[in-house]
Amino acid sequence: MSLASSFLRCSRGASRILSRQPTAFASRLYSSAQDSSAKTFQNQAAIPRLPIPSLAETAARYKRSLLPILSEVDYTRAEKAVDEFVKPGGLGDTLQTRLKEMDRTEKNSWLETIWLNKGYLEWREPSMINVNWWAQFKDSPTFNLEQTPARGVISDVQLQRAANYTSSLLNFNDKVNQQTLPPEYQRTTPLCMNQYKNQFGAYRVAELPRDRIVTTWPTTATHVAVIMRDQIFKVPVMGPNGERVSTKAIEQQLRHVVDAVNTTQERQPAVGVLTSENRDTWAKARQTLLGLSPLNHASLATIDSALFVICLDDYSSDRDIDVSHHNIFHAFNAHNRWFDKSMQFIFENNGRAGINGEHTPADAVIPGRILDDVYQAEKKAEPINVSNVALPQIEALKFVVNDEVQHAIQQAEVNAKKMIDNVDSVLIHFNEFGSNFLKSVKCSPDAFVQMALQLAYYRHYGTWTPTYESASTRLFLGGRTETVRSCSVESVAFVKGFESKTSDKIEKQRLLANAIKAHTEYMIAASNGKGVDRHLLGLRSMLQSPEEQQRATLFQDPSYIQSMYFRLSSSNMSPGDNFWGGFGPVVPEGYGINYAIGKENIKFSISSLRSCKETDSREFRETILGSLRDIKSSLA
Repeated sequence: MSLASSFLRCSRGASRILSRQPTAFASRLYSSAQDSSAKTFQNQAAIPRLPIPSLAETAARYKRSLLPILSEVDYTRAEKAVDEFVKPGGLGDTLQTRLKEMDRTEKNSWLETIWLNKGYLEWREPSMINVNWWAQFKDSPTFNLEQTPARGVISDVQLQRAANYTSSLLNFNDKVNQQTLPPEYQRTTPLCMNQYKNQFGAYRVAELPRDRIVTTWPTTATHVAVIMRDQIFKVPVMGPNGERVSTKAIEQQLRHVVDAVNTTQERQPAVGVLTSENRDTWAKARQTLLGLSPLNHASLATIDSALFVICLDDYSSDRDIDVSHHNIFHAFNAHNRWFDKSMQFIFENNGRAGINGEHTPADAVIPGRILDDVYQAEKKAEPINVSNVALPQIEALKFVVNDEVQHAIQQAEVNAKKMIDNVDSVLIHFNEFGSNFLKSVKCSPDAFVQMALQLAYYRHYGTWTPTYESASTRLFLGGRTETVRSCSVESVAFVKGFESKTSDKIEKQRLLANAIKAHTEYMIAASNGKGVDRHLLGLRSMLQSPEEQQRATLFQDPSYIQSMYFRLSSSNMSPGDNFWGGFGPVVPEGYGINYAIGKENIKFSISSLRSCKETDSREFRETILGSLRDIKSSLA
């Protein structure tokens, strides 16, 4: 792997979902304004810009993060490379000056454009596994999963839940458009609300040499895209002027889709499978489609502009959660999906539901807040003002394809199956303790889980590895995330001490407390724009010539890529009461670990690739469980 490709993979990997997410969802971590007259975006002008850390503070924190992962010889070499880069009057100063100059020209943040391009849009591997995230909703207690409908049937309960969720989502979109969603705060400090503009109607466009992301606000589309058996429909869910209708009216629209699919003799090609492809491959196929017929242009524009996508699956996945979440992750074969939309909601015919999200426009705290509201309003989804307007008819989207496009679809099916078969993803629903116990023993729940992962990795592999956890930077205008490097000097000391036969409980508790303190301090620094990874990404993006690249000793040293090669990539989507989710690993030899800490439980998803002989999600799951129990025992 070349330096450039490694850099792109690691920096994009650091941004991934569903691993790239803030540490908790807005409804739990953040408070909302109590003033009913408060406008959603009223605080934006008062929110500060993301700071650019000094070279000295980034160098110091970066060098410390290298200590647990490098040998003494390698660390001495890396330290020299860093010091050479940041010396007064050196190349680091030049790049820092350029970064500050760019900051003066960017609307929100020096990082915003760099992050979109380097973190997402330039990444050419398929989005389905490498970018998109998934979340599975808690099953409704009113559903009888024992009476699963036959395959090939679209059920009443499925359509009712899809219509109900659609109405709730329209309610949320109304709040964002009309600025009635209360602004959020961290204690009394306002948080940037800009990402709420980037979910409804958002889509990614496959293009060369890099993709494009499109967002609109206010989002004025009045239709959703509905997919059933790979047939795609434009489905109006509001009147022509945005008039809201009843949930029953939306349900009737979905029934029209079912009737149309069941009765039509004309099957459209499974164009949606192309969205699972390599981005260059899909970009070329999309261009071919656009050039073949104005009909294709209109159909693609309709999907792109839809508020969101609804996927009606005429089957139910296994009741085993280790199996069922794969349908939401990738549908087992990439059919009946459109992976370029920011939100596609999936409904199985037994009523089970989930979401698959394209990660580029927003981090998990934003869709997480939306999902919480949708689930909690499941039986109360009626809009406040219901009109009697007649909804326009649904419209079947048609595509004109040639042999080239048909072959591309067939090859996409083959490639998607290979990718999907290579994903090893399992879940843990751990009910032995949760945040209530951890808080009672004065442990940060998030930091506790991070230390359990450090212990588990050491037990499983006998070594340490760079570990990613995300911190939200919504304290700043346009803030997204920063990396918390969880593998630290203190975490290594804790694991060594915990595994030592000479350590008693008091010593283990002391070492755990030190590790948790260090992790919390890094989290606070990262949330305040003082992390390492985004600043280094910004500096590296300021290089202007091959000669400068050679002189950039920090980036030329192997430790730079090594320190970002996150074999453990993790994110916290607590509390996980209404839904849980996951994402793929960010490096071939790694694990993607999502966790949600409830009051009395902890949920995990663990993904890896079967092509790597070193990883096994099921085996690692058992090691994590043992680590959780053993650390808990040391605290009792």
